[in-house]
Amino acid sequence: MMTTDPQDTGFRLKGWHVFAGFAGAFSVIIGVNIALAVNAVKTFPGLEVENGYIASQTFDARRDAQQALGWDVAARLDAGRLILTINDAKGYPVRVNALDVTLGRPTNVSEDVVPEFDWDGTAYVAEETLNPGNWDLWIKARAEDGTPFEQRLELRMPF
Repeated sequence: MMTTDPQDTGFRLKGWHVFAGFAGAFSVIIGVNIALAVNAVKTFPGLEVENGYIASQTFDARRDAQQALGWDVAARLDAGRLILTINDAKGYPVRVNALDVTLGRPTNVSEDVVPEFDWDGTAYVAEETLNPGNWDLWIKARAEDGTPFEQRLELRMPF
């Protein structure tokens, strides 16, 4: 006479079941890591300067010259207008000899734009609409005396 256990479903966990579970889980993890690494490399150029050693040789002199200008730089978005203010140490607006600004995402160059700024007498203004999220302004300017100025400003657009 044969008795059957009501708890018996007929399934028996074997070694190959455990191996298949581990192999599947690690395949998913490795696949996601590869996808993230590929997208990170594809969307971020990674190059800040051509030669870091050469750039470091003049860093202190460039920083000191820039700090001697005493400029206070700020940016904001107001009703579809990007407003960039540059004020001197006394709070007066500064009009620069040259201005090169790139607006983009911190980690992705696909949305980078170069705003067309106009001087309104107190600030530089450009028509710009931004999607929600984090944005950076990479500013390169040249003072009237020829001193170069570089700064990165962060903008956060609410969702």
